[in-house]
Parts: sequence; structure tokens; C-alpha cells
Amino acid sequence: MNEGKMRLVAIYAGSVRTLAPSGEPTGIYKLPIEMANVGALGIEGDVQVDKRYHGGPDKALHQYAEVNYARIAAAFPVLDGLAVPGSIGENLTIPGMAEDSVCIGDVYRIGEVVVQVSEPRQPCWKINAKYGVEGLTEFIQDQGIAGWYYRVLEAGRIQVGESVTLQERYNEGVTITQANRVIHRQTENAASVDRLIAACGIAEGLKNRLIKRREDHD
Repeated sequence: MNEGKMRLVAIYAGSVRTLAPSGEPTGIYKLPIEMANVGALGIEGDVQVDKRYHGGPDKALHQYAEVNYARIAAAFPVLDGLAVPGSIGENLTIPGMAEDSVCIGDVYRIGEVVVQVSEPRQPCWKINAKYGVEGLTEFIQDQGIAGWYYRVLEAGRIQVGESVTLQERYNEGVTITQANRVIHRQTENAASVDRLIAACGIAEGLKNRLIKRREDHD
């Protein structure tokens, strides 16, 4: 990750739309915008429909790694040209960042705004429905390429083209990739679980779920 030369190349926001053929409301359809005001709950004017799983202070912004779209298209050729940046419901595109290089608790400055990585995104069934491809959600989860969420530490305005800088790294090695392995039980190593629980900046909800899982296991 080249923290010193990263740029915000796209911002996305959307309103409520419906998924065909179910008619379910969704906020996954987002359009590019040039600038946005960002507060504690994310981009002004952006919507998160199912508040049980999306939105809130610890899930204010969603970033998806641009490089993941090539992996999706390789696994699902029908999505070549359709799985493109902005299409999976993310808010931000910043080349040079991915799950294997971003850590829980990382603090970034994007223009006026300061954000902190809080947890991995967990993909839902609406991804399958949006693209019309069965098995896509499961592939994204199994590969650990669903992106990550930020909380907002300092509100302000962001604009396409602005620089992105890593200001603090509190948990070296506690990457989004590693966090996903713990969350999805791809590793049951107790030290890995404890390290994620103790990570500075981890979302409180995720932390509490992991503590309960450990207690139930004990």
C-alpha cells in the first residue's frame, strides 16, 4: 500500500430503489458524485435501507477495493463489464487499498475528513439479486473481498481527486483479510481471536459478538 500517493478517484451515493423481481427496497444502487459532505452517519443524502446490517456510526462509509472486481469477473465471466467500481454499493474508490493491506483501526485523512477502519463488510443476499447471479455473495464472503467500513472521526467535505493519507496504524497485521478469517471461522486460533477483540478501533458490535463466541466456546 502506497499511503503517500493514494487518491480518492470516486465517491458514490444513492437513494432507495427496488430490487427486481422481489420489489425489496435497497440502497445498493449508487451513482458517482464529485464531492460530498460527510458526517457521523456517512455521506449526506446517501441511504442505508436495512439498518440492522448497514449504517450507523461504525458503518458510516463503505469502501470496496477496486482490484476485487477483476477477481469477480474472472470467477463469473457473465459479469465482465458489469462488475465495475461503484456497482456493489460502496461509497469510495481509492486505488492502492485492499483487504490484505488495510488494518482494523487504521486512521486515514481524505480531504477534510478523518476516518477510522472499524470492521469488514459482511455481504448480503442483495448482491446476488442486484447482479442476477447466484453464488456471488457466497464467493465474495469465502474470498474475504467484501470491503470494509469506516467510522468518521472528523466530519467535513471530500472531493474526487483529493489525496488520502494513512495517519495512524494501531494494529499492525490485523488486516481486514485476517479479521474475515476470524469472523468466518477460517481460523479458530485463540490468539488470533483475542488479538482481533483487543484491536484498537474495532467496532463495538463485532467485538461483543466475538467475546460471546469465545465465552460460548469456553
